[in-house]
Amino acid sequence: MKYLYNYRILFFIISLLSFKSALAQNTPLFTVKANQPKAKVSPNMWGVFFEDINMGADGGLYAEMVKNRSFEFFEPLMGWKTEGKGIKEGDFLVHNRKATNTNNPRYLRVKVINAAKGTVGINNEGFRGMGIKEGLQYDFSMLYKQETSNLKMHLELLNSKGEIIGETEIKPAIADGNWHKQAVSFKSNATELKGGFRIWFEGSGQIDLDMISLFPEDTWMKRPGGMRADMVQLLADMKPGFIRFPGGCIVEGFDLSNRYQWKKTVGPIEERQLIINRWNTEFNHRQTPDYFQTFGLGFFEYFQLAEDIGAEALPILNCGMACQFNTSEVVPLEDLDEYVQDALDLVEFANGDVNTKWGKLRSDMGHPKPFNLKKLGVGNENWGPQYVERLKVFNKALKAKYPDILLVFSSGANPDGPKFDLLDRELRAINADIIDEHYYRSPEWFLENVSRYDNYSRQGSKIFAGEYAAQSERIASPNNKNNWKTAIAEASFLTGLERNADVVIMASYAPLFAHVDAWQWAPDMIWVDNLQAYGTPNYQVQKLYATNKGTDVVPVLNGEQTIAGKDGYYASATIDKVTNEVIIKISNYSATAREVVFKIDGVKKLASKGSNTYLSSDNLDDVNSIQNPKNVSPKEKEVTAKGNQVKTILAPYSFNVIKFKMG
Repeated sequence: MKYLYNYRILFFIISLLSFKSALAQNTPLFTVKANQPKAKVSPNMWGVFFEDINMGADGGLYAEMVKNRSFEFFEPLMGWKTEGKGIKEGDFLVHNRKATNTNNPRYLRVKVINAAKGTVGINNEGFRGMGIKEGLQYDFSMLYKQETSNLKMHLELLNSKGEIIGETEIKPAIADGNWHKQAVSFKSNATELKGGFRIWFEGSGQIDLDMISLFPEDTWMKRPGGMRADMVQLLADMKPGFIRFPGGCIVEGFDLSNRYQWKKTVGPIEERQLIINRWNTEFNHRQTPDYFQTFGLGFFEYFQLAEDIGAEALPILNCGMACQFNTSEVVPLEDLDEYVQDALDLVEFANGDVNTKWGKLRSDMGHPKPFNLKKLGVGNENWGPQYVERLKVFNKALKAKYPDILLVFSSGANPDGPKFDLLDRELRAINADIIDEHYYRSPEWFLENVSRYDNYSRQGSKIFAGEYAAQSERIASPNNKNNWKTAIAEASFLTGLERNADVVIMASYAPLFAHVDAWQWAPDMIWVDNLQAYGTPNYQVQKLYATNKGTDVVPVLNGEQTIAGKDGYYASATIDKVTNEVIIKISNYSATAREVVFKIDGVKKLASKGSNTYLSSDNLDDVNSIQNPKNVSPKEKEVTAKGNQVKTILAPYSFNVIKFKMG
């Protein structure tokens, strides 16, 4: 028995040594050459792209709760309904003053006689309801005009059953036949996801109403008439280097009359001219006829938002071409001056002295200090020789007056093919500052194209990955999901962008926001309902990149090869000369946990302890949701080093950010 016992011990020792030997043979050794910086990482590398799609602005980021507040929708009372048993013909009439006010021609005239509370009223449904929070103050305002002062208005917040959960009253004070603004604030006593708002009229008289508005008090930075704080906070948490706005296809418009015109989005709110949102009937599977742009969120607010969260502003302007997927309408070259002037005036609005026309407007809106605009985009997903003709006109005019402004030009809607090749060739021929490339493709495409920029020219034009998003099913499918499969494919692809930071200087996922009850396009980075907002796994990926940039790219190699897909590994590395850290980003696109070793060359000393912040899921179909917003979210574990080597285990299907202080 003694010999049998000793034999078992010997067998166990031999087996253990054999296992360790096999593990050592299968454990890859990756070398990070921390003393060989090859490119600077742009401080603006990772940013966000905003477009008013999926009710991203009205009904989303812009915190206005009243839909169709100025009665300018195609149907003047869309979003409103009358209530009460005492309503008579003519009590509510929409008047049109187009001859005297082309930007905001309509208003509502209310005329009642001996009305009691509860007999004559109007109700607004909000944007798929109104999100109302218990104990929060709500700020009501309106423009009104009256000849006499005999009416009282009762204001009520309602829950989904129509029960009152907050109320106050307001008596229009001035009766001189001119327009005036009046406001009042009141609180809610309950929380409601899909509430509403009602006004009862009491007394006798006639009153004209316009810009009927309701905002929560808890807007971003408590700005009256501002933005939803939870949505902005998700952006601020990313620490984005830039915000590209206002789109996207809304820049082009369905046709040129529907294009985005920045000058109509600045100045007093009541003077901004509403238009139909081009996404309202774009997709048969998601018809949204009540989708309009009020421009309460306009170019001033975009610039201000960028400043608030420490990002550069990157506005995109129409180049004289409507959406080529729709009408392909173009402005003749001889009539392009207006569009070029809009671009020149925008630079003045952003950067001009307060004594200039557009600099003064910026100052009058509350920002005397320039916004320090550095980049400007001309055209969005435009292509063909007609685009080339127009961009050359813009390039000449803008460079002549503002040579320091970097210009971003489109390479079309696809990352390859004849249209892409034409634009890439033409843009490089004029030495374009920045070329905007877009890719909406399958997760497999992203994995296969990790090395896309390895052989791009290091001279001349730089690249902006302006719109990227892996599509779980197909482009424009309503069944696309923000699942972990798409996110880890993007994480792997982005190692190739970071590795080529001397070519790719900016990148942003698209689209940014989507309302769970009012979306047109999926997938999207951040989803919201009327009360909550959450980041998808795709959001978490780009947030990890944006908050762990580093300052310089360094090689991370498997032997002499970049780590770009072999055996399911994708990696890039940077050093941060400010924090004195080495930062390794690596995907393990494998269903099994795997041990890896990193050898950090060129450092005098490596801290004995570091961190691995990682995203992972065994199930590639996993998603986040309103109910489970953190299902796929970062976890952190301690990682140790011996000498200049780091050994760690990468979880199955994981994206990892490993950081160590350097001596």
